[in-house]
Amino acid sequence: MNRLKFRRVAAIAAGTLIGLAGVATVAGPAMAHHPEPSGTYCAQPDGKVTVNWTVGNSETDLEGTITKLESTVPGDFTGALALNAKLPKKGDGPLTGTQSHTFTGELPELKLTVEARWERGDRIITEERTVTAKPAGDCAPAESPTPEPTKTPEPTKTPEATPSPSTSGSPTASPSSPATTTPPSEPEEPVFRLEETCDEMTFIVENPAKGIPFTATLTTEKGVTKKLESTPGKTSSVSFDAYQGLKVTVSYDVVEGSETIEYTQPKNCDKGEGGSLPLTGAATGGIAAGAVVLLAAGAILFVVARRRRVRFTA
Repeated sequence: MNRLKFRRVAAIAAGTLIGLAGVATVAGPAMAHHPEPSGTYCAQPDGKVTVNWTVGNSETDLEGTITKLESTVPGDFTGALALNAKLPKKGDGPLTGTQSHTFTGELPELKLTVEARWERGDRIITEERTVTAKPAGDCAPAESPTPEPTKTPEPTKTPEATPSPSTSGSPTASPSSPATTTPPSEPEEPVFRLEETCDEMTFIVENPAKGIPFTATLTTEKGVTKKLESTPGKTSSVSFDAYQGLKVTVSYDVVEGSETIEYTQPKNCDKGEGGSLPLTGAATGGIAAGAVVLLAAGAILFVVARRRRVRFTA
C-alpha cells in the first residue's frame, strides 16, 4: 500500500472514530440514567417478615424523582422512600424504606419495582428497575421470653411390650416418594425506558437473554401505528414525532390490556426561527451535530416482555 492510500485510509478511520466519539458523548448520559434499588429481609418464627429497601441514583450531577413504587409486600412504606420523592444525587445517600407483613404458608418472592424520572436539558428520561429482596437471616426477637421455673422430672415408667404385628401374608409395600419436579424458571425482568425530547417520544426496552419474545403495537391518537418485535438478548425501540397532545397506546401480544402514555414536553424546548431547537449540555459543536445524525440514522432498540402486566410510564 503506498503512502497516498495509507493516508486516505487513516483519514477515514480518524473520521469514523470522531463520529463514534460524538455518539458516545451525546448518547452516553441519556442511556445511563436509572434507579438503583436493592433489598434485604428477615423473618420471625411467627411468619412476620421485615423488608428493608434501598434506592440509589445512577447520576452524580442530577436529582431524579420517584414516579412509580410497587412492591409485592402488602402494606405501606416507612422511611424516606415514597412515591414522588426526590432521588438524591449519587454520593448524597440513597432513599430507604421498610415494609413489614405477616405471611402464611410459603413465602413469595419479595419484589420492588421503582421507576424514576430525570430532566436533563431538552430531554426527559424515565426508566424503571425491579429487584428481589435477599434473605438476611432471622429477625432478632423483640423481647427475650421469661424462663419458667425448673420442675423436678417425674420418674420414668418402663413401658409394657407392645405385641408385634403378624408378618403373615404379603408384606405391605412402603409408599414411594412422589417424584419432585423443578418448576420452570420465571423470565428475567425487562428494563423499560422512555425518552422525551423536543422532537421525539421514544420507547426503549431491554429484553434480557432469559426473557421471552413478543410483539408490541403502538398507536397514536391520530391512528399512526408502529410495531416492535422483541427478541431475548437484544434491544428495541420505536419513536414518534413529538407534538402537543401526542398520546401513544401500547399493547402486547403476550398480555391483555393496554396502556396510554401522554407526551410531556421538556421545559426548555424553545423553538426559534425555522422551528430549530437549541442543543444543550454535551450536544455542542460539529461533533455533536454529527452524532445526532448518526443517532437518528440508527436508533438503539429495546423492548421486554413480562408475565405480569408490562408498562411504559411517562
